[in-house]
Amino acid sequence: MNNNLLQQIEKYKIVPVVKVERAGDTGRLCEALSTGGLPVAEITFRTPAAREAISAAVKEFPQMIVGAGTIVNVEQAKMAVDAGAQFLVSPGISHKVIEYALNQNIMIFPGACTPTEVMRIMEYGLSVAKFFPAQQYGGLSTIKALSAPFSDIRFMPTGGISAANVKEYLAFPKIAACGGSWMVRPELIAQGRYDEIRRLTEEAVSLVGE
Repeated sequence: MNNNLLQQIEKYKIVPVVKVERAGDTGRLCEALSTGGLPVAEITFRTPAAREAISAAVKEFPQMIVGAGTIVNVEQAKMAVDAGAQFLVSPGISHKVIEYALNQNIMIFPGACTPTEVMRIMEYGLSVAKFFPAQQYGGLSTIKALSAPFSDIRFMPTGGISAANVKEYLAFPKIAACGGSWMVRPELIAQGRYDEIRRLTEEAVSLVGE
């Protein structure tokens, strides 16, 4: 795993989870995140525009850390890597996706919510697991319980993370970073409210920096 890249993600503490419906929105969205103080984005493969959006983000904002989320098969993983994604995030465990990422020397955060899933991730030598959907699977209390027997694993909780609870999550040392979409809600992007995205991003950066 690329420790330098992981350290950068840890420094920012929040990974904006982005759903891009129109690739043409990518530039202004990335500009809002960057000027707001969060030059990092997980662009999810939940829309047909994902690959083009990742490519645009990488080319137009080379200073940003751009990853691909909701990777559920190797085909998506290949598209993401070909587009320039620097890391991959999966909602669960796909052994083929993990093995592809490791063979390509691409950082990957597979999803894990149970002890069995954590152990499967550990078998690959990975040290950070996505915990999704965080709130529905017991949130921080479950992460703390899992951390007891698995002291070498850290988590990136996503799902239900907001300005109201992100600091509580980040206060636990086994949290590497939190994935969140509250500053990049789909309706804000659809309505072109990039000033609001920037404001919410600045607010989030200030919040976790306190």
